[in-house]
Order: sequence, then structure tokens, then C-alpha cells
Amino acid sequence: MVIVHHLENSRSQRVLWLLEELSAQYNIKSYHRLPETGMGPPELYAVHPLGKSPLIEIDGVVIAETGAIFEYLLEQYDADKTLHPAPGSDFHRNHVYWLHYAEGSAMMPLLLKLIISAVPERAPGLLKGIFGLLLRPLHDKFIDLRIAEHVGYWDQQLAATGWFGGESFSAVDIMMSFPVEAANQRIGLSNYPHVQAFLDRIHQRPAYQAALARGGPYIYA
Repeated sequence: MVIVHHLENSRSQRVLWLLEELSAQYNIKSYHRLPETGMGPPELYAVHPLGKSPLIEIDGVVIAETGAIFEYLLEQYDADKTLHPAPGSDFHRNHVYWLHYAEGSAMMPLLLKLIISAVPERAPGLLKGIFGLLLRPLHDKFIDLRIAEHVGYWDQQLAATGWFGGESFSAVDIMMSFPVEAANQRIGLSNYPHVQAFLDRIHQRPAYQAALARGGPYIYA
């Protein structure tokens, strides 16, 4: 039995969704963020030294990092290659690329925006406004432009088939869901019709809805 160590409002929601798409049996151990820092609680650090989520646990063995978790679950539960392609095809090459891109290039500017946006909010008193003014050029002239560059790239990729990996829905669409959802919150998708259509489409999938029901409230849904 797979145990998912699931932190609220985190990337571990994708792991629940993948397990639902695979019709795999799993249990959830839920954790709440510390209100003062937004980080995971000490109980999560007891599972893994970095205190990050997602984590899965199988027979006492803990697997961390979303991409590694996806690879393991697909190997174990997707024998007929419904959600990931066999090696040696263009589809497989795309699958490997998007699986790693989602947590690599795509997340960097999104994380920067999240962190930089939090600085004025956490600053004391009158410093809030000062920090906001000082950091605004960083938002406008670097971070937002980089995010828009990535989202424009997604829009071009989705224009042909509506999916990231190839002609049909696959695990990399689940993997890319978090960057897409985060970009929707950070800059909006009104100028990117193919990305917006992708987001609307994945939110309607029964397995996505089932994962939400099991995982609890999720700010990006």
C-alpha cells in the first residue's frame, strides 16, 4: 500500500491525482503548514530530513521528489503504458523532457515571484511599503517577463494537440498542472487561450476531482 505524506496546498496534490488516474490503492497522511512560516510541520521532517512534500512511503521506504515519485508509480502501476510511453519513441522523449522541465525551468520564476511577493508582506510596519517599492522593478522587469515567456511557450506547445506530451493525455500533463495552476494565480492566463483551455480541461477530469475530494482544500483548484 502506498502512503502519501500530503502537505496542504502543495505539489503533492499531483501525486494523489496520478494515483487516481492509475486506479492505485493508497492512504494519505495529511500535514498542515505552520502559519508563521508556511513551512511543513516537525512531523514531516521526521519522515524526511528536508521536511518537503510530496513524499510517498512503501513498506517503510520513503521516496522524495515529484519526478522520482512519478517514475516509480508509473513503473509499478502503468504496465500497459496508458500514461507514459515506451522508450524509443518521440512521445517518450517528450515525456522525459516535460517530466523534468516542470520541476526545473518552469518552477524557478514562479518560486521567485512567490518569495519576492512575500517579503513586503512579512516586513514590519512602515517597511512594508518601502520593500514593495524597491522590489516592484524586479517583478515588472524580470520575474513577470520570465513567467510570461514560459507561459507563452506552453501556449505554443499546447496549440497542436492540447496536451504536453503528445496526441493524448499523459502523466506529464499531471506533472505540468502545478506550474500552470501557479502561473494562473501569479499572472493570469487570459492572454494564453490554449493554456487556459488545458487548465479547464484537466480540472474536469474525474480523477482530478477524486484527488481533490481525498486530499482536501487546494488553493489552485
